[in-house]
Amino acid sequence: MKEVKIKGMDIKLPKGNAFAYETAEPLPKLHQNFLCVAPRGQGKTTLTINLMERMPFDRIFVISPSVASNTDLMRRLKLDPDDIYDDPDDIGCLQEIKEKIEKERDDLEEYEKKKKLFKELMKALNDGSWNIGDDMLLEFYKNGTFEPPTHKWNGRRPICAILFDDCMGSQLFTKGIRKLNQLVIYHRHLAQFKEGGALGCSLFFLVQSYKAQSGGISRCIRGNCTSLAIGRTKSQKELEDIAEECGAEVSKETFMKVHNQATKDSKFDFLVIDFHRKDTHPSPFRKNLDTFIIPEELEENT
Repeated sequence: MKEVKIKGMDIKLPKGNAFAYETAEPLPKLHQNFLCVAPRGQGKTTLTINLMERMPFDRIFVISPSVASNTDLMRRLKLDPDDIYDDPDDIGCLQEIKEKIEKERDDLEEYEKKKKLFKELMKALNDGSWNIGDDMLLEFYKNGTFEPPTHKWNGRRPICAILFDDCMGSQLFTKGIRKLNQLVIYHRHLAQFKEGGALGCSLFFLVQSYKAQSGGISRCIRGNCTSLAIGRTKSQKELEDIAEECGAEVSKETFMKVHNQATKDSKFDFLVIDFHRKDTHPSPFRKNLDTFIIPEELEENT
């Protein structure tokens, strides 16, 4: 089939990266829209927290009615009590979390502004200039000296995440699903800066079923998934649905083999799929977090 190149119509890619934050080599990229699916009691929370505590998160919000029963695991995330929401029927918690992340953005922009003013003040003082406003002097004069502005995260952009656990069937996943879908769509663009870019926020969903008639993971959440962890399931239909939607890397047959390989030893094992793997990772498939699984058809392409 013949192709004719059209001069001047090449697509110019924007600078920057859809995954804005660096992570250690073995870890997936950030930001994440991570989905973990397994029946009750098969280690969804354990797997996800083991991943999250290795990520460079500064602030993690949790929406879950079962936080109290997972105290030991949750303690590892070093949560602020004010960032824990134990009622997923309260749809307003999404807006409150959004405002807290935007406040992080505002604090950083204010810090950058004050840092610039402090630099100007120090230059003026060193130059012997007396043309300095009282407001500027009062802003930085503390404890008998001029003190530079401070910032909770030392002037860097804090990395935020939200964990949704045991929320299936709640108002958040039914009446509030539109707001939740909106969050999923723009999670990377949350809390935009005036100068460009955004803080963004990673999302982690822990659910017992990949599809549900009502109150489950929406098609929007599934379709925007960056990583997927799948435990053992008694439902062949559910596994086929996942293979159909998420098995684009390899054939459906290979997907089934990879899932069996990952989960055959224990009910607490997971197949983890990274849909946006790093170039240095030999496969998008892992058994749990620590073992890459490389199917034959991927080996042939390496």
